[in-house]
Formats: sequence, structure tokens, C-alpha cells
Amino acid sequence: MNSSIRQNRKIVIAVDGFSSCGKSTFAKLVAARLGYIFIDTGAMYRAVTLYAIEHGCVTNGILDEDKLIAALDDITISFRFNPDRGASDIYVNDEWVEGKIRTITVSNLVSRVSAIGEVRTRLVALQQEMGREKGVVMDGRDIGTVVFPNAELKIYMTAIRMRSLSGQHFLFGDRGMNRASTVEQHNLLLGTFFGDVAAEVAVGDEENLLLR
Repeated sequence: MNSSIRQNRKIVIAVDGFSSCGKSTFAKLVAARLGYIFIDTGAMYRAVTLYAIEHGCVTNGILDEDKLIAALDDITISFRFNPDRGASDIYVNDEWVEGKIRTITVSNLVSRVSAIGEVRTRLVALQQEMGREKGVVMDGRDIGTVVFPNAELKIYMTAIRMRSLSGQHFLFGDRGMNRASTVEQHNLLLGTFFGDVAAEVAVGDEENLLLR
């Protein structure tokens, strides 16, 4: 695969599959390797929660759902790839909030915010808007059917596959590779998975074998 395709022909990658099978870890590694944006849904809910706290939708720990719902159209969330750390940073209305969304105060309220149907609907709309720009990776249940039904590459992960990769990890350790860094081991396993994906996923044309 030539470099011009890798650089210029960006696509949407949707990662679906069983729970607790490593979808997020895999999706983050894919995004970092390709320089794509990783759409972190958990961070998006935290970002909405932070906005609610900072804009008077929370009083004495009590969330005013109606006030938050009325403010949803004023909330814009985006991700920008940060090459210094090989990951995507989150912004709310163009303000970097990567650190602010990880506080205990946000953590205590995020489950209540995420349970609001209007919030979920708004976030799906924002995710689809990000997808129109291409060059994004997103994981979760029903991502390939609800959020990005027209994604150029859809990957469905199973626990069987992840157990296989985990087994390889321990096998490598037994062969004296335990001194390799975590990043090096992840890259090796990721390369193996890329080869499997290219062989298993029906992509329609040769150029779509972007991950091979």
C-alpha cells in the first residue's frame, strides 16, 4: 500500500463487538498508528457534565436536567490529535478540557448526565458530524449500525480474538521478550491484528485495505 493512500484517503473506522473484549484499547491504538481522531464517547459525556457544572445546571450536587437539555445546542465538542502524546485531546467550544473532565466532581455526576436521552441524541449527532470529516476511529456497541452505518471499514471484535492476542503476549514473555516495552509489545500485537483484519474484512476494493 503506497504512502499517498495512507495519507490522503482517510476513512471512518467503526469498531464494534462483545463487551470487555478490548474494543477501546484496540481503537485507540489504531487511531494513534494512523494519526486519526479517536472519538472517546466516555470523554464526551464527561465534557457535557463539565459544561453543566460550569454553566449553572448543577446546584449543591443536584442536576437540573431541563436546564441542561435547553443548553445542549450551545455545546460543541471536538477532538484534535495530539502528536506529542499520540492521542486525541478533547475540546468543548474550542476550550481544551482534557484535564478538567477527569475530576471527582465530574465523575460523581456523569452517570446522571449520560442517562438523559436528549444528551445521547445530541452526542450521536456530534459524532456523525465528526465522521463527515473522515479520519476517525470510534468503538462501542452498534457504532457500525447506528452512528456510522456507512463507515468504510467496520471491525467486529470477539473475546476469542482478544484471548488469542493475550496468549501471544504471554508467549512472547516466555521467549525472552519481557524486556520489551509495553508500547513495543502492543505494536507487535497490533501488526498481527492488522494482517488478520485485512484478510477477514470484506472492504470492496484494494485501496480500502488501509490497515494492512
